[in-house]
Amino acid sequence: MDIQAIESTDFKFPAQTGLYHGKVRDVYTIGDDLLVSVATDRISAFDVILPRPIPYKGQVLNQLAEYFLKATSDIVPNWLQAVPDPNVSIGSRAEPFKVEMVIRGVLVGHAWREYRDGQRSLSGVAVPDGLKEYDSFPEPIITPTTKADAGHDEDISAEDIIKHGLVSADDWGKLVVYARQLFAKGQEMARDRGLVLADTKYEFGKLSGGDIILIDEVHTPDSSRYFYADSYDSYVAGNGATPPRHLSKEFVREWLMARDFSGQAGQTMPELDDGFVAEVSERYIELYEELTGQKFIKAETDNVLERIETNIKNYLETTA
Repeated sequence: MDIQAIESTDFKFPAQTGLYHGKVRDVYTIGDDLLVSVATDRISAFDVILPRPIPYKGQVLNQLAEYFLKATSDIVPNWLQAVPDPNVSIGSRAEPFKVEMVIRGVLVGHAWREYRDGQRSLSGVAVPDGLKEYDSFPEPIITPTTKADAGHDEDISAEDIIKHGLVSADDWGKLVVYARQLFAKGQEMARDRGLVLADTKYEFGKLSGGDIILIDEVHTPDSSRYFYADSYDSYVAGNGATPPRHLSKEFVREWLMARDFSGQAGQTMPELDDGFVAEVSERYIELYEELTGQKFIKAETDNVLERIETNIKNYLETTA
């Protein structure tokens, strides 16, 4: 039987008060303080949802997020309470800060493209001359973005974040400390697995009592960029002619850019053929196994929506 990829969900749960369809996740609000997050198989690049879902991608993201949220819970409390299904996480509802904490250890991707075009200030952070693509920054830099409900996130400086009241100065200081500690932990865990965590993003929120928690996903291929350490180290040492091998979603962006699509107005999304969809699925599974050292167990996809709905309802009944 064909694999059933999860394109979208539209469940109705007891005490449900809201439903939000994000780029990847469908998030159900239960009552005032509980969120049910369903990781679909949708995939986005350049803030655009691609026209075909990727089998098992949602399961990979959900289980990787669980893995890293548990591994970093000693640094900052997070929203996760339970994972009742391979594609589902349930946890605390918080009021999100309207910025994403992007932290970069390596000059690559969007930061490299800006630097290559002459920018020496990234989100208000000065960067030195003379850097090459894939060079490490003297120390990781935080280049926050606004969190857009639709369209593209925009780079913003810390000064403007505080000036416009997006985050208070006191809270901003806490977010910076958390982001740096989380990134250091992520880099350490990646190196232990023979990988380099080049950059990532974190999202935080406030509980009704005022406590800051980590929300959304952590160190997944949708929010992070990884390289294989051997190829990265060899290249930056000048011993390799081939750029370091990615283990992240960057190869999807590169595939799209090679077909003249980067999310700009007037561009046409290229068709995703079966071979490319299968390759993306395999790369996500590879990343899960490389990052965790665990074999990825594919969940049954027969009647997948029924499975997800049943598992959520059963969990909610136990907590009612």
